[in-house]
Amino acid sequence: MADHRGKGFIGIDVGTSGVKVVLIDETGRTLAESTCEYSYQQPRPLYVEQDPEVWWQNTCLALRDVLDTSGVPATFVQGIGLTGQMHSLVLLDETGRVIRPAILWSDQRTQAECDWIEREIGTDETIRLVANPPLTNFTATKLLWVANHEPDNYAQIDKVLLPKDYIRYRLTGEFATDVSDASGTLLLDVEHRQWSKEMCEALSVPMTWLPAVYESVEVTGKVTTEAANQTGLAVGTSVVAGAGDQAAGAVGNGIVRSGVVSSTIGTSGVVFAYAEGIVKDPLGRLHTFCHAVPGAWHVMGVTQAAGGSLQWFRNEFTQLEQMTAQLIGRDTYELLTMEAEQIAPGSEGLVYLPYLMGERTPHLDPLARGVFFGMTGRHQRAHFIRAILEGVTFSLQDCLKLIEGVNLPVEQIRVSGGGARSHLWKSIQADVFQQPVYAVQSNQGPAFGAALLAGVGTGAYQSVQEACDTLIQTDEGIRPEPSHFPVYEKAYKMYVSLYEALKPHFQEVATW
Repeated sequence: MADHRGKGFIGIDVGTSGVKVVLIDETGRTLAESTCEYSYQQPRPLYVEQDPEVWWQNTCLALRDVLDTSGVPATFVQGIGLTGQMHSLVLLDETGRVIRPAILWSDQRTQAECDWIEREIGTDETIRLVANPPLTNFTATKLLWVANHEPDNYAQIDKVLLPKDYIRYRLTGEFATDVSDASGTLLLDVEHRQWSKEMCEALSVPMTWLPAVYESVEVTGKVTTEAANQTGLAVGTSVVAGAGDQAAGAVGNGIVRSGVVSSTIGTSGVVFAYAEGIVKDPLGRLHTFCHAVPGAWHVMGVTQAAGGSLQWFRNEFTQLEQMTAQLIGRDTYELLTMEAEQIAPGSEGLVYLPYLMGERTPHLDPLARGVFFGMTGRHQRAHFIRAILEGVTFSLQDCLKLIEGVNLPVEQIRVSGGGARSHLWKSIQADVFQQPVYAVQSNQGPAFGAALLAGVGTGAYQSVQEACDTLIQTDEGIRPEPSHFPVYEKAYKMYVSLYEALKPHFQEVATW
């Protein structure tokens, strides 16, 4: 019979492709986890939307599954932490009804709104007010789009929420968010960790529309009777503020003190660094957000198509390997990286630019395109696979160099995401970064970090740092091979120069 003594904590991650729920005990051991997948809609080119009700229904299913699988009573769960996709826009009317489908972070319809902010407010002033430049991903630009294109919907708005905070509303009836997720709205005064009155006035956004802002470990409400009936949770269970997926993932990786940096390869790629004080990139190439650690900040660089580049290659060129992998019970990516291992570092001069979806860091260029450069008759498919792994790593090196450029130390690099499952990709990162890389033994990602925040918020740990020191362990790491440094230094230099050479051509081809 299961031992139900002690305390349990749940992390809920409202992702783009599914909701993940993780239940841990106070030693950090995972007792159960459940993922319920769903899809998004693309009603027009550049548009990406989801129905928030789908998030809620799948959250209820995943919570019930975790409680049933673990066998623990609902009262074992002391706290719940929330995380999820950042930036996506949820609009509620005065009755709490969803007005229209959520406009997701990856939706790119708002370039005209970004241009308006740059013209009317100015990029420098925007960075001064909210620490970041206007980008199509950010929530405020989506809100302006609704004002410009759907005035009837805009007129009904009573509350503006982010995805995880809609789940909070359904769990507790409270309208709240945390400082890390709010940092990605373009409406938060990131330096002072509160909504920016000046920015809201400049965009004509009533501050009454915005939820209360909390630090990530603060309790924001309790599970209601109605929510308990739908989820199986106990009435009165504490729900802490939580964090955006990047900050929660950083907590799960232990990126909670100066010098420890993460390199995460999922669909996108993120290099994330802790900062004790606010650090701004004057050109806006790095995002500056509040951290889930109270009173701290973080900076991060983002590659739009990191793992997405390898996913594209897999989907378009490896149908036979996908069938083979299914038959032998292996992962297609594993077969592809085994193929790439046969190729020497540098891919014999083949260089890949991973700009399949434009690029954020360091170029802020939505028109950038993906490129394979240097092809010869000698190059085989394995060269292309290795070139993708190397090119994505070069894009992360771009981010890392900017972080070093704002005087943040890089003393230990922790790798995570799908890319961390590949020994070859980890080795390439160690060689390009020229220092060891370490993987965290827990692989539940942002949901695990959210559960840790719940543990801190309900008193099981004194601080986020204490929780991470107690519960997170890294592997022995992969050390770089110094003999590979010269070839990667030469290849990276070529990689950097190619963007500058091709930039005018990217702009030209965008008009075709």
